[in-house]
Amino acid sequence: MSSTTKINVPDIFASMVFNDDVMRERLPKDVYKSLRKTIDNGKDLDITVANAVANAMKDWAIEKGATHYTHWFQPMTGITAEKHDSFISPTADGRIIMEFSGKELIKGEPYASSFPSGGLRATFEARGYTAWDPTSYAFIKDHSLFIPTAFCSYGGEVLDKKTPLLRSMEALSAQAVRILRLFGDSTTKRVITTVGPEQEYFLVDKKLYDERPDLIYTGRTLFGARAPKGQELEDHYFGAIKPRIAAFMQELDEELWKLGVLAKTKHNEVAPAQHE
Repeated sequence: MSSTTKINVPDIFASMVFNDDVMRERLPKDVYKSLRKTIDNGKDLDITVANAVANAMKDWAIEKGATHYTHWFQPMTGITAEKHDSFISPTADGRIIMEFSGKELIKGEPYASSFPSGGLRATFEARGYTAWDPTSYAFIKDHSLFIPTAFCSYGGEVLDKKTPLLRSMEALSAQAVRILRLFGDSTTKRVITTVGPEQEYFLVDKKLYDERPDLIYTGRTLFGARAPKGQELEDHYFGAIKPRIAAFMQELDEELWKLGVLAKTKHNEVAPAQHE
């Protein structure tokens, strides 16, 4: 990307997200109100509402260039998981139509054999279910519609990292509302928890990375030699960002903004090739 390319941040921000503005524009009023009750108050979602939301979500995603959808979740493996299915369905005359139902939106394929079990179950008994989390907006990435979901077992046991987060948010909300009542607030029904994470990372040339089995297999340095004097290769925290790094950061910011992520700060960190 050229450093002279003009980026209109308000125009691209959340442009790939099926957010509240998109839902209000594309959903019938009664469907939108029902979905908001599910999001805001935890009300059960009717299948007719789910069908309407799925159809609108599919049409929007196709207009944005998506061909597939996936239930996206965070199993307890340290990385995310996804299985992509196309929107196509065959017709009797050998053609296809693009379909996406409420059932496909709400629940994913029951399969969990590829995740750690500690030897507690046989492969064919590994039942894991993804369930749509309407409190997190769906988004488009790499021509797929990503649907944020929770992941649980047949018996309801937690198999992911998101479900405990959602439960802790509900617990905090309940206690926060209780405190607000003590201060005379009788109208607040729910308190939303927000966090502002930071992400530090190292940038390594692909060619050099491919020569390091420790980086490939573990994502970190397992062998190497300390610098002769310590940190004489360090970049200053407030130092100018090198052109290649700045180009990467610009591209990263743009992609994050499209997904509605409030990427704000970028700078060098202390170690060589470390940034934030």
